[in-house]
Amino acid sequence: MFETNLAYDLTWEQWALAWLAAFVVGLAKSGIKGIAILIVAILALLFGGKASTGILMPLLLVGDVFAVSYYNRHAQWIYLRRLLPWMMAGVLLGVWLGKDLPEAVFKRGMAVIILLSVVMMYWWDRRKSEAVPDQWWFAGLMGLSAGFTTMIGNLAGAFSNIFFLTMRLPKNHFIGTAAWLFLIINTFKLPFHIFVWETISPDTLQLNLRLLPAEIIGLWAGIRFLKGVRDDQYRSLILLLTAGSALFILIG
Repeated sequence: MFETNLAYDLTWEQWALAWLAAFVVGLAKSGIKGIAILIVAILALLFGGKASTGILMPLLLVGDVFAVSYYNRHAQWIYLRRLLPWMMAGVLLGVWLGKDLPEAVFKRGMAVIILLSVVMMYWWDRRKSEAVPDQWWFAGLMGLSAGFTTMIGNLAGAFSNIFFLTMRLPKNHFIGTAAWLFLIINTFKLPFHIFVWETISPDTLQLNLRLLPAEIIGLWAGIRFLKGVRDDQYRSLILLLTAGSALFILIG
């Protein structure tokens, strides 16, 4: 069982980093996509890679519930039905391989795939075509990649971002659809963290409670920021943040 006095053993510098991570969770769940790598990097630095995935899970679920409550009317279920089955399969693959996969190999491979996907998205935008890829393999590739990476490191955002951007969803439809996607997927992941990987414990939940105020502030700040962002600006912002996340993984 994952046992540590996480809620009591942090220095004030470590608490500051943990609160920053929780604040960024709030920003991400408010709709500012592409910044999950910052959260993952901070928590992995503080608690280790695998342990940090369990610490992050309850914070993600709180943000998911807020996002669904706020953006629910904008969800586009046709895209969820295309992505969810593949993403769940990717989660199961991640549960199976998670204990044995070399972290360095995983990080480099994921960064290369994300960067190539961002290049593809940029090229797609330059074409100015209104057509969107409806082949089953595209949803399958993005869904499997998103499910696998969300189980291994809570890093599904890059692949789901690419899928929704390729579908040319407007800002609120993008955020509302992603909100439901991650509420369902993170709920699906929860038993594996508790019973298989054993990365969630009473100590980690106590830590989550202490970080919750910072997440709430992040949610509020993100909502206020996004109210002034147009659809075209939002698309560019997500592409930029997603590409930056991939570079961060590659050189990290």
